[in-house]
Amino acid sequence: MICPVVTAPALPAAGPAVNHLRTEHRIDPVGIAADPPRLSWQILSQDRGILQTAWQVQSAAGTGDLERGTYTWDSGKVPSGKSNLVEYGGPALKSGQRVYWRVRVWDNQGNVSDWSRPAYFEAGLLKHSEWKARWIEANIPETGEGYRPCPYLRKEFGLKKKILSARLYVTCHGLYEIHLNGKKVSRDLFTPGWTSYHKRLQYQAYDVTKLLKSGPNALGAILGEGWYCGPFGWEGKRQLYGKKPALLLQLKIRYADGTEEWVLSDRSWKAAGGPILKSEIYDGEIYDARLEHAGWDLPGFDEGDWGSCEEKDYGYGNLVACEGVPVRITDTLMPVREFITPAGERVLDMGQNMVGRVRLSLKGEKGSEIVLQHAEVLDKEGNFYTDNLRSAKQQVHYTFRGGGVETFEPHFTFQGFRYLKITGYPGKIPPGGIEGMVIHSDMEPAGNFQCSDSLLNQLQHNIQWGLRGNFLDVPTDCPQRDERMGWTGDAQVFAPTACFNRDAAAFFTKWLRDLAADQRDDGTAWARWPGSFG
Repeated sequence: MICPVVTAPALPAAGPAVNHLRTEHRIDPVGIAADPPRLSWQILSQDRGILQTAWQVQSAAGTGDLERGTYTWDSGKVPSGKSNLVEYGGPALKSGQRVYWRVRVWDNQGNVSDWSRPAYFEAGLLKHSEWKARWIEANIPETGEGYRPCPYLRKEFGLKKKILSARLYVTCHGLYEIHLNGKKVSRDLFTPGWTSYHKRLQYQAYDVTKLLKSGPNALGAILGEGWYCGPFGWEGKRQLYGKKPALLLQLKIRYADGTEEWVLSDRSWKAAGGPILKSEIYDGEIYDARLEHAGWDLPGFDEGDWGSCEEKDYGYGNLVACEGVPVRITDTLMPVREFITPAGERVLDMGQNMVGRVRLSLKGEKGSEIVLQHAEVLDKEGNFYTDNLRSAKQQVHYTFRGGGVETFEPHFTFQGFRYLKITGYPGKIPPGGIEGMVIHSDMEPAGNFQCSDSLLNQLQHNIQWGLRGNFLDVPTDCPQRDERMGWTGDAQVFAPTACFNRDAAAFFTKWLRDLAADQRDDGTAWARWPGSFG
């Protein structure tokens, strides 16, 4: 039988109820650009055969305004069974405007629901002219091995007034991780994502009000090369879209007295190399914890030996609001066994073929190194097998700083694996010392399948994990060897299954717009190999 995944609250005692409100396929999105945005909701009822026959949406500037009846839009009762992608009918949006909305419905039995709980959406920067920040690059030289350490960038600023709200708008050439006053601003990974960069570069918007404070504050950014300028494709070509990572960031602060202030990326930012000596998609990461900048993302850090940033005129014409589903850590797996292979190698078995990265929480002598190599299978003799990876190394090198338990996760890389070969670490791995962090586009579950046949159930299990392993911002052909590209054939075959198992609407919306951007006039794919689409 087919068993839908139920995340809804208890069903109403009588009549319909409304929940799971979404705007542009997302729950309470910040930074959308659709105008008008499209609204969706789900209907709950204990009764069979219930259909929506009409709906009513009300919107306002705040939840209190909804209760008081101060609406920006009241649709009135609209005879319609439509509950998906209903166009918002209120006034045209302004950049940064937040709108709260609620909905009620009528069913075919003459019942009317209560008002739903309010949801909201917030517009991003709707005009390119509203970008005030400058593109900046750090002058970090390449190493002798031909790769570039990940640049660390920082900016301190002071705030004196009472803060009402703050929004961070950010994108980059490559990949970014943003910190504010010592904390990451989001759980999102591999941002700004992989798009047809010259035509469509996503930016993300974050509500960072709670991370700011009166007095000194500090913004920090770590940049990786990612798909933009790192090695990509099985020929290992680099700089397919551009030459270096670059940051574009602006923080808009609204004060309680009605005034505003901006903190922008510009040449006043400081930059330096750091402990991430290499972090790229295929080969993995090299991290030397002895090179860490303690407190680099906090105010008061001594940046005296940090260099300056260079402003670049890359423009804003290709910037688009984020449309896809964020990539996140969605699960944690613990090793199920440790063993020595016939070849004498120390291997951990995660118990499940997964895509993601490893988190270490281990002690080590200062300067000692642990090396993790990732593989999907063992060979017929039971030895660690990597021939199928071809040129992809899938390795993580971590050098200890010494002095206690050190916790570490790689930054701008991911691996497809079940088995971990460990070299260079002499001690016993304690419980929790190595964890597998499962990473994929964080789409909500939509459906499942279970029956009396164990083989079919195992097939469904494999389908679910195959989806999780190959939906990382784009639908990829594989997550482990030297491909990891967004070939359309794989996605076309699997799309219906993906949509049965997960709410993939936003995921495919973003990806298909990039596909259209890379098409020729006759509809075939753009031939710039190995671009994002085959």
